[in-house]
Amino acid sequence: MNKINLKGRTDMNKAPKLQKGDKVATISLSWGGAGDLIERYNLGKQRLTEFGLEVVEMENTLKGSKFLYEHPQKRAEDFMNAFKDPSIKGIFACIGGTDSIRLIPYIDFDVIAKNPKVFIGYSDSTVSHLMCYKAGLTSFYGPSILSDFAENVQMFDYTKHWFEKAVFCSEPMGEITASPTWTSEFLPWEVPENAKIARKTTANEGYELLQGNGVVQGHLLGGCIEVLENLRGTEVWPELEKWKGAILFIEPSERRTAPLYIECWLRGLGAMGILQSINGIIFGKPYDNKYYEEYKNVLLKVLKTELNLDIPILYNMNFGHAAPITTLPYGVKAEINCDKVSFSVIESAVI
Repeated sequence: MNKINLKGRTDMNKAPKLQKGDKVATISLSWGGAGDLIERYNLGKQRLTEFGLEVVEMENTLKGSKFLYEHPQKRAEDFMNAFKDPSIKGIFACIGGTDSIRLIPYIDFDVIAKNPKVFIGYSDSTVSHLMCYKAGLTSFYGPSILSDFAENVQMFDYTKHWFEKAVFCSEPMGEITASPTWTSEFLPWEVPENAKIARKTTANEGYELLQGNGVVQGHLLGGCIEVLENLRGTEVWPELEKWKGAILFIEPSERRTAPLYIECWLRGLGAMGILQSINGIIFGKPYDNKYYEEYKNVLLKVLKTELNLDIPILYNMNFGHAAPITTLPYGVKAEINCDKVSFSVIESAVI
């Protein structure tokens, strides 16, 4: 196992890169919608096989939302068994949800630490990523089965490109440019015919530098901001030392959270000393571009006005809930270049 060192971060294990022919598992760690929306799931599964992967389900992946809500321990068992199984090289979250946090009491962190493999998902998967981070494993904030792999008509090229660069290539991802388009249009998944209708896209505005100068580097740590707020004080919340020198990546969910809550949550991160410890922030595109200006204002209000911090803030990045998305590897060294208004992942995420 290859280990990497970076100030403010314990050594991280990197999983072997995925290769054609590898067996990967799909898993339902939060909402059990894969079992309720089997046509949507099968479309996402088929798309994943097109990368040359053999796709299998864990025991409870398709048992549906009611069963999985009632049995968080079964979800946790699937997660542990996927790591234990040496034939499985990657673990793909079917979708997010709201209650992955209920899995924490059933997680054996040694199992994750001793069996490094690719884990990928976003939104409520933030919980599972911080489980991996606690265990010292680099994981990937990126596409999930029901949303991104099962994208209507076809996957976005942008999503496919950065997914492949992150998990199939042992070289650094390099500069991650902005997507030329974006969409938050939602066509109900329970209507199978909608899968044949391409979502409407809009020209993307590109990245915005809200403040900062020069070039900064740091290891990536963060997730969906609503989920991070829910995790404070839990066993998987990184201690302050782990945040030192980090580039914090945060993005709001499809709930279109009111700016006041984002302001309060940022203020809380400041009260914990986290914002004073990090080297920079990257902020994902708001869903539907709702509160686009308001989120910028609260970021500057808390960071610049209240805390007098001039760390770089790169805004309107393509990760998280607004499609298409890049894939961000936890614990891996990244760079914000304020002069170029660019973002790069400068360390490989797999071996």
